[in-house]
Parts: sequence; structure tokens; C-alpha cells
Amino acid sequence: MNSRRTFFLGASAALASQAVKAAPDKLRVAVLGVNGRGKDHIQGFMDQPDAEVAMICDPDRSLLDKRATEFESKYGKKLSTETDLRKVFDNKSIDAVSIAMPNHWHALAAIWACQAGKDVYVEKPGAHSIWEGRKLVEAAHKYNRIVQHGVQLRSSEALREGVDMLRKGVIGDVYMARGLVFRWRPSIGKKGVEPAPDYINYDLWTGPAEMEPFTRRLVHYNWHWTWKYGNGDVGNQGIHETDLCLWGLGVDTLPTKVTSMGGKFTFDDDKETPEVQTSLYLYPGGVGKQKMIQFEVRHWCTNLEDGAGVGNIFYGTEGVMVVKGYDTFDVYLGQKREKGPSRKAGGDHYANFVKAVRSRKTSDQHGPVETAHTASALAHLGAIAYRTGRTLDFDPVKEQFVGDAEANKMLKRKYRAPFVVPEKV
Repeated sequence: MNSRRTFFLGASAALASQAVKAAPDKLRVAVLGVNGRGKDHIQGFMDQPDAEVAMICDPDRSLLDKRATEFESKYGKKLSTETDLRKVFDNKSIDAVSIAMPNHWHALAAIWACQAGKDVYVEKPGAHSIWEGRKLVEAAHKYNRIVQHGVQLRSSEALREGVDMLRKGVIGDVYMARGLVFRWRPSIGKKGVEPAPDYINYDLWTGPAEMEPFTRRLVHYNWHWTWKYGNGDVGNQGIHETDLCLWGLGVDTLPTKVTSMGGKFTFDDDKETPEVQTSLYLYPGGVGKQKMIQFEVRHWCTNLEDGAGVGNIFYGTEGVMVVKGYDTFDVYLGQKREKGPSRKAGGDHYANFVKAVRSRKTSDQHGPVETAHTASALAHLGAIAYRTGRTLDFDPVKEQFVGDAEANKMLKRKYRAPFVVPEKV
């Protein structure tokens, strides 16, 4: 990190540790990453009466110009644009950043934003590794920042009611949760290397990851299926469901035992991550107290389970609750599966973030930073068990594997200077 950046972060840390200034009339948001989810971030914040998107940032200048033109056409105003996110953090007119960059950038960008005194909305997963997820939590607390994890089902009125019903025993004692990610994921083919286009700053796109030659198997979307940049579908769509498994079970720690199996069964393509994966997570406690999470990823032709293809199933002593997508639940009771309560209703996760930024109360948040860490870490634990090919024992207090040096090496990535998550944030 250059001396100017080091000075900037040091000064920002001092400012962030002081009393938080009053919120402006409109929260000025910069959206970082505008290819996929970033488009939804732009609309989501522009839909808020007391917030506005003031700047967008992406290392792909062609894409950046396209989004800026679309924005001006839709909203009748010009956007500031920037290719280097560090310049966004330097900009004192920006109050908050909304991060929709590739997974390998999420935690570092959020930590830098916290250090610069910005509040943060960060896409799932909140971190690319378990270690940096913990560092994100530390940064949010140290700099007194609101960090919202982008799992919008947390703001669904129906699912908030459903989780409350689980707490009150609608299906008895809940002992197991099952996360489902059955998404149609076709072959991505095989792409060779080529020179990076002159409109993409590939050094910035790569950021904290190890540099590889430019290839279309990474830029823009298919990085999801390569370990250095993405986390497979359990760390993509699956984070919504890992988060809901934890939320519905009422656990806020990580499990003590994990195993995972799967592989590539259909396509001989550039994907590294498994097409099919089943993971099991155990929370100990003896009869009546222990809990388990099952998580399953399928990529192609498959069935639905009680109508859910992407969602969750909770199992209790008196029945089951089936969650479909982001906004619907159904309860079935007893051996005869008699119909119980059900509801469908959405919510506005961006509005919830803005509310928390205004109040400065993390208790107002539906997706606080701690859940960003645990939901992401659950996916990472499954991936590590899959990659090592064995059942792993895990210490949820130390956040280390027990007696497994190989697995522990996967808790943290190798960073490429100057894009480094520091030991001390």
C-alpha cells in the first residue's frame, strides 16, 4: 500500500473513531461493480426517497460508460464515474458504498470503506474466506460503521414472521435445516487466454487475488466457478440459504463437524467448483439439543422439494416449514402433513440499510455484519471439506480446524500487494 493510501486510512481511522456526523438530507451512495447485481443496487437505492446513487465504479470503462448512459436516460441526471475504488473512498461527498464486485473483492473493499468512514452494503458472500470474514466484523466494530449483508430475504415480511413462528414452536422443536440450491447452470465451455482489452483495468479487477492471464472464463460472470475468485454456487446463490439455515435454527456460531461430497458430473468445461455438492454440518448438544444443517447444490435437470428449488426446509418434532425463494413459507403439520400457516410477502433490504444508517443502530439492521461472516463461513467450511475430501472437526471459538494443517491453510488466501487485508484492521 503506497504512503498516500496509508496516510489516508490512518487519518480516516481517527475521524471514524470520533462521533458520527448527522446524516445528510439524502444519503449519497457509490455503487462498486455494475455488471450484474450492481444494476439492482442502483435501482434499489434510487427507489429510496432519502438516498441517491451519486457515483458508480467499475474497472471496466466500457461497462461503466454504458451504465452511466442508462442512468441518465432513466433518471434525467448525470452520474460521477470512477474506475478505481480507492478514489471513491477518498471522495468525502460519498456517505456509503454498495459493493457488487466479484466475491474476492467483497471483504477488502468493505474494510477499506469502513476505514474511510463510509457505511457499507455488501453483496453475498460478505467474505471470500473465513479469516477475512472475521476481519470484516472487526473493522465494522472498530470504525463504528453500519455494514449490511445483501441477503434480501432477511427483510421479507413473510420470512421474518416465519422465523418468529419457528422460535414460538410452530413445528415443535426444530432440529434440522436443509438448504437447497437447484439452479440451471449450463456449461461455460473452455476459454483460452488473450490480451486484456484496453477498456478493462485487469490489475484492479484482479485486486487481492493471484494474477492469472486474462481470460473470458473469468471476466465477467464465470469467475464464480473458479476458487481464486468465486465460491461455487453454495457461495453464490447459496449464501441466502446458508444464512436462513442459521437464522431459522437460531444459531449464531459455526458448527463443530463438517463433511462434503460432490463433483463435476455433466460438463467438461472450465468450472473448478462442483456442479453437484452435498454438505453436512453438525452442532453438538446431545439428544434434544444437537442440530444439523444439510446443504445441497444441483446444477441441471432436477426435481423440486415441496415446491422449493431454491430455498430451505426446516424440520421439527411436530412438522416442517418450507421456504420458497425470498418471500414465501408454508407449514405442514404432523404425519398427515396437514396444512398450517403460510404467507408470501417481500420487503426492502435497501430501505432497511438506509434506516440503520440514519439511526446508527445496528439493532435496526436485518442483515448485520456478524451474519455476513457466519453465513459466508458456513459455505466456506463446506468447500474446504469438499476440497480436502474428508470429515473435518472445527473449533467455532478459535475458528480453526482441529488437528488439520492442510484445512487450516484454506482459511485465508494469499493476498497480492497492495490489495491486502491486514492482520490488524
